[in-house]
Amino acid sequence: MKSTTHTNNLHESHFNHQNFLEISNLSKSYRNKDGDEFIVLDNVNLTIGENEFVTLVGHSGCGKSTLLKIVAGLEKVTSGLVQLDGKEIRKPGAERMMVFQHYSLLPWLTVRENIRLAVDEVLKNANRSEKISIVNEHLAMVNLTPAADKYPDEISGGMKQRVGIARALAIRPKMLLMDEPFGALDALTRGKLQRQVLDIWENNRQAVMMITHDVDEAIYMSDRIVLMTNGPAATIGEILEVPFSHPRDRGAMRNSKEYYELRNYALNFLEENFSSGD
Repeated sequence: MKSTTHTNNLHESHFNHQNFLEISNLSKSYRNKDGDEFIVLDNVNLTIGENEFVTLVGHSGCGKSTLLKIVAGLEKVTSGLVQLDGKEIRKPGAERMMVFQHYSLLPWLTVRENIRLAVDEVLKNANRSEKISIVNEHLAMVNLTPAADKYPDEISGGMKQRVGIARALAIRPKMLLMDEPFGALDALTRGKLQRQVLDIWENNRQAVMMITHDVDEAIYMSDRIVLMTNGPAATIGEILEVPFSHPRDRGAMRNSKEYYELRNYALNFLEENFSSGD
């Protein structure tokens, strides 16, 4: 299947998509127990700038998480090439940090200790004072200083996710990868955490690739939205530019004509690409 990546002409952007992350002719397939090939991703091509926030949107089974894991180095490509800052990605690395939907915190460590563990593991050349400063800085960044000495079972789901985000950012990665980071949260907490993550990113910009099923979330947070076709043999169907500058005002966006044009375009694409077998 040939990639059919397009840009919606209604949403042309001035954003410079420099090739910080470059995915070229990527395909991923598996062999089933009978030896037959099952193609998950087919001929995926995408570049992301070093300060760009990109979301992947598509139905379940379209290979979004597989693509994210390939960028993280947790999965290998069958063919094609993935490069970050000019270097081929072949395995996990501290320059790429992953935030999952489920918090993955160590329950016997406090909030502070969960973050410090990552700092100790990656920033080995930093001295004790520097490590304490980094942990405190990132606790404050996600508004968790008052909860620093609490254990995971003593804090809410939204707070746990903030710990995961702080832990990922504390080791100073070049790229943040997020797999439905707000998916397990209630609507009110989800909205608040979206704003907090966007505040952090707007003040400390880096490359972000995030998976979401929520078109409104994608429009609110990202510079571009990558719409995936259905699997198997999924690929990029369209790439939509989000025409709103940062920082963003959610209320003002939702009252704009451009917001509803973009939202309807994305939803129509997803509806057209829906299949009951997904």
